[in-house]
Amino acid sequence: MWPVMHDLGFRGLHADALFASGVQRCDEPDAAKVRQAIAVAIRAFGCSGCTGRVAQEFGDHPETAVIRMRWARSAAGAAFAESAPQPDPGADASGWHAVRSRLSADRVAGSPGIRPRDPAVFLAGEAVT
Repeated sequence: MWPVMHDLGFRGLHADALFASGVQRCDEPDAAKVRQAIAVAIRAFGCSGCTGRVAQEFGDHPETAVIRMRWARSAAGAAFAESAPQPDPGADASGWHAVRSRLSADRVAGSPGIRPRDPAVFLAGEAVT
């Protein structure tokens, strides 16, 4: 038997949170609604709570859970792909290295400016008002 693999990155968390949310595929949510639903679910249930709800649903109703997870992964991926910053084709590589070096230096120095106050905002990519 193959080991069960679970995506432990943000993509997996976003899909789990959307799966655990009350948003349905038939609602045909746009990217903003998907991101908002993800943020609300993470705040309400936490990361492990979202994963637990997914596990419970797969245990209780595996045939429908598979369909919902396919939709959740697709919708969450599309919602965050739309909001991801696109690289500037005219920019040289040194620009990215300068930003990366500055971020690394801030982390080493313990700058509070790069840490989110609300983990749900960081994990879901935006604040929910």
